[in-house]
Amino acid sequence: MHNINDEMNNLKRLVQMLAAQFGGNTEVVLHDLSKDYRHTIVAIENNQVTGRKVGDGGTNLGLEVLRNPPNTNGDIYNYFNKTTDGRMLRSSTLYFRNGEGRVIGSLCINTDITRMVEMRETLGEIAMIPPDRSVEEVFANNVEELFEYFIRQSRAIVDKPAAEMTKEDRIEVIRFLDSKGFFLITRAGDEACKFLAISKYTLYKYLAIARGKSVSDTIPPEEVP
Repeated sequence: MHNINDEMNNLKRLVQMLAAQFGGNTEVVLHDLSKDYRHTIVAIENNQVTGRKVGDGGTNLGLEVLRNPPNTNGDIYNYFNKTTDGRMLRSSTLYFRNGEGRVIGSLCINTDITRMVEMRETLGEIAMIPPDRSVEEVFANNVEELFEYFIRQSRAIVDKPAAEMTKEDRIEVIRFLDSKGFFLITRAGDEACKFLAISKYTLYKYLAIARGKSVSDTIPPEEVP
C-alpha cells in the first residue's frame, strides 16, 4: 500500500465493522497521515466519544511517531488516557506503512470505560488499569487545541515568561517541541515565535542548534530570505 487511498474502501469498511462490533462506546478512527496534520481524519464512527469528525486532525501521539519513527512497527495496544472533559478511555493504535517503511496512516480504537472506572471501588479489579500504562493523549478538535497543549507542556520545561528566558532556555523549549513533532504542524513555527518572543530566523537558528544541524539545513525553502 503506497497511500491510504489505495485501500480506502476496504479500510472504511473495516472502521464500520469494528464500530458495529464493539458498540456505541467505542470510537474507531482512520487517519491519513500523508495529509496536513490539521486534517488527517478520513473516516470515523461513534465520534461522540471524543467529539471529532472527518477533516479534524490527529493527536500528540501521532505527531511523536511521525517525528521519531520507531524501529519496530510502533503500534500501541491497550493504553489509557482521558478526554478533555475527563472521561477515561482505553485505546489502541495501529500504524500503516508504505513499501519504504514510512508511516502513512493509522487506525485508532478508543473505548469509553468511564463507567467501569467509576465502579472500580465496588467491583474490585474489573477495569484492571495498571498505572504504568497511562498515556497522555490529546483528542483535539482543531489544531489550536494541540498548540495550546504543547505550549502548556513547554511551560513545565522552562517555568519562566518569555521575557526572562535565556537563549539556552529557548533552545531547551524548542528541543522539547521538536521531539514531540510540534513543527510538523502547519503554522507551528509562528506559534513558537509568538510564545518565545523571537523572530522566525532566530527560531530556525535555535532549531538547528537543537538538532545539531546547520541553519541552511533547517530553514524550509520557502522561508529562505
